[in-house]
Amino acid sequence: MREKIDRWLESDRVRTLVIGVILFNAVILGLETSKTAMAAAGPLILALDRLCLAIFTVEIALKLYARGARFFRSGWNVFDFAIVAVSLIPQSQGMSVLRALRVLRVLRVISAAPRLRRVVEGFITALPGMGSVFLLMGIVFYIGAVMATKLFSGTFPEWFGTIGRSAYTLFQIMTLESWSMGIVRPVMEAHPYAWAFFVPFIMVTTFAVVNLLVGLIVNSMQEAHNAEDVAKTDAYRDEVLARLAAIEARLAERKD
Repeated sequence: MREKIDRWLESDRVRTLVIGVILFNAVILGLETSKTAMAAAGPLILALDRLCLAIFTVEIALKLYARGARFFRSGWNVFDFAIVAVSLIPQSQGMSVLRALRVLRVLRVISAAPRLRRVVEGFITALPGMGSVFLLMGIVFYIGAVMATKLFSGTFPEWFGTIGRSAYTLFQIMTLESWSMGIVRPVMEAHPYAWAFFVPFIMVTTFAVVNLLVGLIVNSMQEAHNAEDVAKTDAYRDEVLARLAAIEARLAERKD
């Protein structure tokens, strides 16, 4: 019985249904923030929200029944359980934070969609390498903030008056948000050779370090994809070998 329920929960039809309910619930949670929508159909919206939560609760309950202790061996199952558990906490008038956390149910689409899971798993796999890149970026930012404070704090204290302000300004420059007309050109009017500092900083941070982060994430996702393909191949091979063994056993029985 439990195996049948587990297979039913893992079927494409049920997964598609769950994803549909998650996306529908996301729309409902968005409508709850609209005063116009709540004034027009508030009770219906709240009822639909409770219906979605009931579906999620039944799904988690069935998984717990079908898998038992195995349910908590999967990080994604724990993730789903925590999100649904937060939604089931009674909400009082002063617990606005818990009401806001209900939107976390939308994250369940990650665990329900295998492709999204692969992206997240690739990102998590890339975290150790990303730590080294972030350390490198932190060193570059610290050096740049100290240099910028020394060079430009006298004429532009609002941007480079302290190391903290310099670091924030350099971060804005790294994102290329109004970096030229908004910051660098005004600085160059007072310091004509300021380009010799800002251009290498942009080249190192925006084009080198950031692209290195992207490369690490893409490589990790590719490795996760390859690992999943290998696992599927191994499972298919095991299934074929099991069928061949069964055929050989039947042939041996007929010979006897």
